[in-house]
Amino acid sequence: MAWYDEAVFYHIYPLGMTGAPKQNDYGAPVERLNLLLPWLGHIKAIGCNALYIGPLFESVGHGYETTDYKKLDSRLGTNETLKHFVQQCHHKGLKVIFDGVFNHTGRDFFAFRDLKEKRENSPYRDWYCNVNFHGNNSFNDGFSYENWGGYDLLVKLNQRNPAVRDYICDVIRYWVQEFDVDGIRLDAADVLDFDFMKALRRTANEVKADFWLMGEVIHGDYSRWANADTLHSVTNYHLHKALYSGYNDHNFFEIAHTVKRLNDMGCKKLYTFVDNHDVERISSKLKDHRDFLGVHILLYTLQGIPSIYYGSEFGIAGKKGHGAEADAPLRPAMDYRHWVGEAAENGCVAVVAALGHLRQQVKALSYGDYREQHLTTEQFVFSRACAGSYAVVAVNNADHPCTVFCAAPNGVYRGALWGREAIAKDGGFSCDLAAHGGEVWVSVEDGASLPVAEDVPVMAEITPVVEEVAPVAEEILPEVVEAPIVEEKAAVEEVPAEAPALDLTKPYEDMTVAELQAVILGKMAKNGPVTEYMRKTVDDNTHHGSLVTWAKSF
Repeated sequence: MAWYDEAVFYHIYPLGMTGAPKQNDYGAPVERLNLLLPWLGHIKAIGCNALYIGPLFESVGHGYETTDYKKLDSRLGTNETLKHFVQQCHHKGLKVIFDGVFNHTGRDFFAFRDLKEKRENSPYRDWYCNVNFHGNNSFNDGFSYENWGGYDLLVKLNQRNPAVRDYICDVIRYWVQEFDVDGIRLDAADVLDFDFMKALRRTANEVKADFWLMGEVIHGDYSRWANADTLHSVTNYHLHKALYSGYNDHNFFEIAHTVKRLNDMGCKKLYTFVDNHDVERISSKLKDHRDFLGVHILLYTLQGIPSIYYGSEFGIAGKKGHGAEADAPLRPAMDYRHWVGEAAENGCVAVVAALGHLRQQVKALSYGDYREQHLTTEQFVFSRACAGSYAVVAVNNADHPCTVFCAAPNGVYRGALWGREAIAKDGGFSCDLAAHGGEVWVSVEDGASLPVAEDVPVMAEITPVVEEVAPVAEEILPEVVEAPIVEEKAAVEEVPAEAPALDLTKPYEDMTVAELQAVILGKMAKNGPVTEYMRKTVDDNTHHGSLVTWAKSF
C-alpha cells in the first residue's frame, strides 16, 4: 500500500494565498513562500497528511504560463526557499505534490523565445504544435501556433517530439533530486498525449518509490487516464458536481448514481474535492449552508482521496468574477495571524478536523468496499468495509429530522462526530438524524482512540465566512533561513537536572525555540484567550527562523 492510498490532501494556490503580485517583473526574489510555514501546523491539526501546492515555478502571471521549470517563481522566493519548505512539510509528516504544467509553456520560456528570434532556423521550431510561419497570432509575431484554451499566452508543447518528452522527464527528475517532491498533479491532463503520459509514468516509477501522478481531467471515462500505464489517479469532477447539486436539488439519487458509474469504470482512488482554485467555493455553491456538514461527510467517506482547498475549511465564500480576473475571488490572500484565532472557534473547521482524523484512523474509509444500503431523494445510507474495519455513513438533506436503519454486523458502534453509541443486533441498528444532519458510525475497535468531537456544532449554528479576506502584509515577509531542520529526536537530548530559565529579554534571533514559543504565546494572550488549538499550533512549530518571523509579526 502506498502513502497516497491513505492521503488526506490540503490544496494551496501559493501565488494567491501569499498575496503575490498578479504580474511577475522578474525582479529580486521575495520570500513569500515562507508565509505558508506557520500554516503547516494547522494543516496537520485538521487531519491532513499531504499537500498539493502549485503552480510554483517561474511564470509571468497566474502561474500556468511557465517561464522556467527549474526555478521557483521569484514572487515566492528562490529554489532554496522551496527546498526548505518541502523539508518542513516532510518534518511535519506531510507528503508534497507540485503542479506540473507540461501541456503548454509561457511565451517567455527559452524555447519559445528562440523560436521568435530565429523563426524557421530555430532548433525548437518542432517543440510546439502547428507552428505556421505564414500565419500570425494575437501578439503579432508573424507566425501562428496552437495554444491552450484559445489563449496565445499558453503555447501548446508538441508532446510527440522526443526532445520535449525527454526534457519534461528530466524536469521531473530535477524536482525529485532538488526538492524531494513526492508526486505531481498534471495540469490539463485531459488533453495530454497518452504516449507522453506513459513516458511520465515510467519516469515516476524510476525516480522515487510510490511517486504519485494525478491528472486534471474534467469529463469522460476516467479509466482511460487512471490505469497501470498512465496515471495513478485523476480529479473527480463527476463527484464534485454530484455532491453540491445532489444537496441543492434534494436528490441523493444523483450522488449514488455517480458513485455507481465511477465504480463501473473501476475508478476507486480518484482525487475528490468539493472546490478548488478553478471552481466556486462550496459555501457559495450550496443553497443551504447547513449542508456543509453532509457534503463533507460524503467527501471524506465515499471512495476516493479527499482534498480540502485552502480557506474552505473556514467556510469562506468565493464566487467567480468577470474578465481577466475572473478567478481572483477564488484565490485570496490569507494572513495566518488573522485566521489562527478563528480556527479554534469555527464550526466548519471543527467538522473538517473531525472528519480528517476519522479518515486517517478508520481503514475502511481508505480501503473498504462500498455498499449502498438505503436511498431516497433525501436520505442516503451506505457502508464501507474491509478486513475487520467497518463504517456506516448516514446523511439527511431534508428540512426535518428522520430515523434510518443502518445495516451492520452485530456489535457496539460509535458515532464519530458526536460520540453517541449504538448496539447492532439482528443485522443493524436505528439511527436518528437531524435536519440536514449526518453521522459516521464505526465499530468501537476502530473508534476507540477517536476523541469525541464535542466542538462539532449543529449545522444550523454554522454560517460561512463572507467578509473580505484580510490581506497579507508585506512587512511580515520572512527571509530564507539556512538553519537545518530540527528533528523530533532532538527533543530527547540530555538536559541538566534543572532546566534553564527562559530569557525573554534578548533579541529574537538569539532566543531558543522554547523562548520564542513563550514570547508568541505571551503576545497572543494580550490579544485574547489562548485556546488549546492556538497553543498546539505554536508548540508544533519548532523551526527557529519561522518563529522569529512570527514573533516579529505582532
